[in-house]
Amino acid sequence: MEVEPFRNKTEKPSMDHPHTTTSDAARVLRKRRKRRNICFGAIALLVFIIILIIILAFTVFKAKRPVTTVDSVSLSDLNFSVDLARFRVLLNATLDVDLSIKNPNKVGFKYRDSNAQLNYRGQQIGEAPIPAGKISADQTVPMNLTLTVMADRLIYNSRFFSDVTTGGVLPLYAVTRISGKVNVMNLFKIQVESSTTCDFTVFLSNSSVGDQNCKYKTKF
Repeated sequence: MEVEPFRNKTEKPSMDHPHTTTSDAARVLRKRRKRRNICFGAIALLVFIIILIIILAFTVFKAKRPVTTVDSVSLSDLNFSVDLARFRVLLNATLDVDLSIKNPNKVGFKYRDSNAQLNYRGQQIGEAPIPAGKISADQTVPMNLTLTVMADRLIYNSRFFSDVTTGGVLPLYAVTRISGKVNVMNLFKIQVESSTTCDFTVFLSNSSVGDQNCKYKTKF
């Protein structure tokens, strides 16, 4: 007959390393908190950068209108004669137009191929190309355009002969349009067009230009 060994009733069941289990749980909790804080920090940084970009885009880097200014208009060549027998006027004229384009933006302004047009009483009588280019930030670029009058178009204008024979003056106006893009922080590309219209008078008697009046307009 086997006798069961005597067991002390006051003896408690053993536990496997309770201190180690608590330490592991605390370590896992700390890692989770650390990852959560990193995520929150990254999100906060991203939101800050986005807000900063928006503020800069609408303040310091806000797109501004390039300004085209006509500095002077002069006659570099003028030859004309009146043939009363044939009731016609022979005219050869070349106009030099000095203009400047100012880019007030903090970024560069790229403009496409454009042109300047010379008009007489609503009829185009001359044209000069403006090649594409780029203007750096806060830079003003001077340009010189040569407009040659298309005499054959003037001959068929009914008021041309009267203007030449009575007052010896030609009312002309030049139109310049330059369009392009302003690239703000490589994020926003804004279309801009700058136009200038100048009215002036050519005095045939002394080969001079006067009564100049220019209007400027820019739109996005």
